[in-house]
Amino acid sequence: MRKIWICGAKGQIGQAINEIIDKLEFKVLDTDIDDLDITDTDEVLRFGEMNRPDIIINCAGLTNIEECENDISKAYKVNALGARNLSIIARKLEAKLVHISTDDVFDGKSDQPYNEFDETRPQTAYGKSKLAGEQYVKEFTYKHFIIRSTWVYGLGNNFINDLLEKVNKGETLAIASDQFGSPTSAKELARFILHLIDTNEYGTYHATNKGVCSRYEFAHEILKLTGKEAQMKAVPTHLSDFSKVRPAYCVLDNFIMSMTPVYTFPSWKESLKEYFKERGLYNEK
Repeated sequence: MRKIWICGAKGQIGQAINEIIDKLEFKVLDTDIDDLDITDTDEVLRFGEMNRPDIIINCAGLTNIEECENDISKAYKVNALGARNLSIIARKLEAKLVHISTDDVFDGKSDQPYNEFDETRPQTAYGKSKLAGEQYVKEFTYKHFIIRSTWVYGLGNNFINDLLEKVNKGETLAIASDQFGSPTSAKELARFILHLIDTNEYGTYHATNKGVCSRYEFAHEILKLTGKEAQMKAVPTHLSDFSKVRPAYCVLDNFIMSMTPVYTFPSWKESLKEYFKERGLYNEK
């Protein structure tokens, strides 16, 4: 039985992996911030050598954009040095490493989807620290899968939950109409990850649900699928209720996946409907 160590197991992707993984096929080692400090090199090495996982999945990270801007040192410590430490033990154990990254490694100023070979130009502390983590993974390991995604939602803090909370309070919503991305299901990412670890197709992947929408269109679809009603207006980012520090254009091209047919993602609307049905929030009219 292979061992999988999931760092950041309480996050959206960590929970999604635990939800669908076959526990008869894998022994799962879950850790989160209260169990293990990935920024502590010795602690990471001790845990790795004691448990000797075959696969390490790094879902851990400081993802709050504003917190990263306010504490740049902490952002790099978690997102860069944490990734470095996991990479060191992965190489020592000859384990495969899956590292979750982000579209924020790009500047968000394009009008065309970013592929894996486009130049990275992060503009935020979050994006810069995540790119530094990617570079450590490439430096210290050779059996790695770096997965960049965008607008991820699942169990935990995300745009959907924040939006519905405001709707339930009867608040008027101001949603950015000038931000574009591909809403991506954490569960679909989990399926992709579990498929990928059985291959030797190492490298960097863009992994998002198919299709593109504005943040406003995303919010409109959320209300439609849940049958909820709210006053909602389309506004520029600087006037919006959410995502004021996000890049304007977050669209990723799953280019490598199109050349190496390891997996095919469904449309974002299809996965969003599945998410609401599973959570008992789908309202079929």
